[in-house]
Formats: sequence, structure tokens, C-alpha cells
Amino acid sequence: MTDEPTRPGAHVLVVDDEPGLAHALAITLRASGWQVTTAADGAHALSAAAHHRPDVVLLDLGLPDMSGLDVITALRAWTRVPIVVLSARQHGEDKVDALDAGADDYVTKPFAMNELLARLRAAVRRAAVPDDPGEAVVTAGDLTIDLARARVLRDGTEVRLTPTEWAMLEVLVRNRGRLVSRRQLLQDVWGPGYSDETHYLRVYSAQLRRKLEADPSHPRHVITHPGLGYTFEP
Repeated sequence: MTDEPTRPGAHVLVVDDEPGLAHALAITLRASGWQVTTAADGAHALSAAAHHRPDVVLLDLGLPDMSGLDVITALRAWTRVPIVVLSARQHGEDKVDALDAGADDYVTKPFAMNELLARLRAAVRRAAVPDDPGEAVVTAGDLTIDLARARVLRDGTEVRLTPTEWAMLEVLVRNRGRLVSRRQLLQDVWGPGYSDETHYLRVYSAQLRRKLEADPSHPRHVITHPGLGYTFEP
């Protein structure tokens, strides 16, 4: 498999306060065909994201000036750019907190560079907007889901979804009314190496319900079938 980004010249913002690691990542990423911008703290990361509009952000949680979770929250206030967290924190709670804040993936240090490159490519692919104008617009109660433009409206107001939230919703909507198994959903959204990461599904289904359901505790559309999978009910 090629190490080149899914889209030639895709731009990654690397946010890490370890100069040696940031430099090594930049060299490897550029050699693999990526455009790279680096930032050593949260303030510079937010400024660089606004100025350069990267295709994906690779973010260390341990920054000197602010929490990486705060960086994620600040980015999610205005952009759907994919965020891949790179952290030495291996506790499950840290992963869930990052995903819940709006991150799209979580890689722990130490890591294999080929795996990191694969996750960055996957994040960029998930963020790509479908370009088939013939795709259907699906209506479900007060929701209007435009599969061609990767947009969701609720009562006429656009709902901001992260790329991974959209990817999960898209799989469910394209299979609306049918059970999508946990394994299939994990493979379709995150890739074949994620078949055991069921906590991803719990986090993202909860996020979708908070954004899409009138009563998230009693969902009408994003339905969990314990031990089996999920369905989207129009």
C-alpha cells in the first residue's frame, strides 16, 4: 500500500511540543507526499489551523499552554477538519474524553509510522465530501440528510458534524431500516483494524443522538441493538 496521502498534496498540521518528534514527523510526512505545518502549542495551533486550513490535524494532548482537549473544542467551534490525537496517555478515559470532545481518532505513543500514516489517510478520506449529485436527500422527521453534500439539517438549521460523525451517520442512513453490525460499522468508518474498538461506536452514537435527536435518551432514529449493531430509522 502506498504511503502517499489519499489526496495528492494533502496538508497536515502537526501540533506537538517535543521538537525532536515534531521534526521527525514533518520529515517523514513530507517524504510521504504531505504538506506539513507544525505548531508547538495550542495558541499557535489554532492560529495555524485558521490560516492554513489543513486537511487533517495531528494533535498531542500534552501542550504547554492549554489542554489538547481545549484545542479540539476550539477547532470544533468552527471547523470539521479531521483531528487525530497523538498522545502518551493510554487510559481509556483519555481516549473517550478526546473522542467525545470531537477528535476523530486516537493514536498512542509509541506508535508505528506506517499505522499513523494509514490513520491520517483514512481521516482525510472520511472527510471527503461525496461528489455524486444524483445521491438522494433523506428526510427523517425533522431531519434532512443530504448524502451528496454531506449536510444535515434539523428543522432547517444545519447541524455541525465531525467527519467521523458524518461517516457513521452516512453508513447508517445508506442502510436505513436495516441492521448494521458493529463489525461492519467499525470497518466501514474506521477501517479493518478497528473491529474490536466498540467503545468508538458508543461514543459516536451518543454524540449523534445529542445532535440529531429531540430526546437523546429515547432516540427515534439512531437505534442501538445491544450486542448486535445499529440501525437508522427514518
